[in-house]
Amino acid sequence: MNKPQHENAELYAKHEKVYPRAVSGLFARLRVAGVLSLLGLYYGLPWLRWDDRQAVLFDLPARQFHIFGLTFFPQDFFYLAVLLILAGIALFFFTTLAGRLWCGYACPQTVWTEVFLWIERKVEGDRSKQMKLDKAPWSPRKLTIKTSKHAIWILFSLWTGYTFVGYFTPITELAVKLGSFHAGPWETFWVLFYGAATYLNAGWMREQVCIYMCPYARFQSAMFDENTLVISYDQKRGEPRGSRRKGVDPKELGLGDCVDCTLCVQVCPTGIDIRDGLQYQCIGCAACIDVCNEVMKKVGYAPGLIRYTTENAMEGKPTRIFRPRIYVYIALLSVITIALVHALVTRVPLELDVIRDRNALYRELPGGEIENSYALKIINMDTREHTYTVQVSGINGVHFARPSVSVTVAAGAVETVPVRVRASQAAIPAPRNTLEFLVRAREDRRIVVSEHGRFLAPAR
Repeated sequence: MNKPQHENAELYAKHEKVYPRAVSGLFARLRVAGVLSLLGLYYGLPWLRWDDRQAVLFDLPARQFHIFGLTFFPQDFFYLAVLLILAGIALFFFTTLAGRLWCGYACPQTVWTEVFLWIERKVEGDRSKQMKLDKAPWSPRKLTIKTSKHAIWILFSLWTGYTFVGYFTPITELAVKLGSFHAGPWETFWVLFYGAATYLNAGWMREQVCIYMCPYARFQSAMFDENTLVISYDQKRGEPRGSRRKGVDPKELGLGDCVDCTLCVQVCPTGIDIRDGLQYQCIGCAACIDVCNEVMKKVGYAPGLIRYTTENAMEGKPTRIFRPRIYVYIALLSVITIALVHALVTRVPLELDVIRDRNALYRELPGGEIENSYALKIINMDTREHTYTVQVSGINGVHFARPSVSVTVAAGAVETVPVRVRASQAAIPAPRNTLEFLVRAREDRRIVVSEHGRFLAPAR
């Protein structure tokens, strides 16, 4: 008795390696420009110098984060939160406008995979040679080629891991440590871990990361609408597809413009057929557009059989690229960016926390004065040492118990200053009053910050 067909079905399809064909064209050049720019920034920034230090350095032990002329501290987490919000809104904006631009041109997985594919082509040859080599039995030649490719991949991955750690440990210092085998356990771990992640993701997993692991592929469609620019195959123009001799009018054969060369499938880094419609596996790299335009040029047809277009345009309806949600995203990006720039420009590298002594509400002193105690936590978020003076106001005649209060705080350090504030009971207007503590740097009068505190007194 024959078993039902579904009983023989496999739960998981066996993975087949994708051999993306090299392609040239406008979008390929844009993709190469993006790869060179992003990798140039990644590998180059740690080597730049700024005021006798590394220009970009996230010094975790010192809790200082240097970005060129700016130094941030854990208290500046607000700026990181704003940057993440900006990045999220920008991702929504570009996805709504033109699909998966991030995936196709700027995603680290895409960028590093492009480099690994380039290395593979240089060592093993083009697509057909790679496929032929993989099918061939093992031989000294095959072993040499495969070993050479993986050796280059591993060296490049280790350099990537080394650069990553160089953002947290001064990169020249890290080179000396690694060269003399005196690197710390965490530095060694992260060089190897990040290198291994690069090697596995870009060298072995490739499109599987985009298809199975990346959550963005699953929810991107929620940001698409009928006016989103996406890579589409013009089915009305291309079908029915079929091969033909050059110069033959396809209409005489009852064919569309698609010559069924399958090059659009061969260049796809995720191995899909764009002619089957928009699919979540499509990363928007536009390689199929470039290769299809080349084919159309060779056979004498108009380009654009595969192109960036919208669902409305494909159906012959008017397209509105700039629509309400696009304007909302632009407005949000503009407002938040302006606010962030203003906050950075007007940022004062000083923070003050006023902590009132909760063990005693107040003390009544001889002579009719009331005294409250505070701890002033002064945080110097500048790159140099400062001496700060402290003033208090808010009640007539209010003053510190000692003649003057000043403190010297090292760069990036925190000092806690205990102070006692006194005021004449006759001048105190209410049982609960507000004081203003003002801290100013002697070396730079523009560095000043104020904070309020509560002053308690007996009820009259």
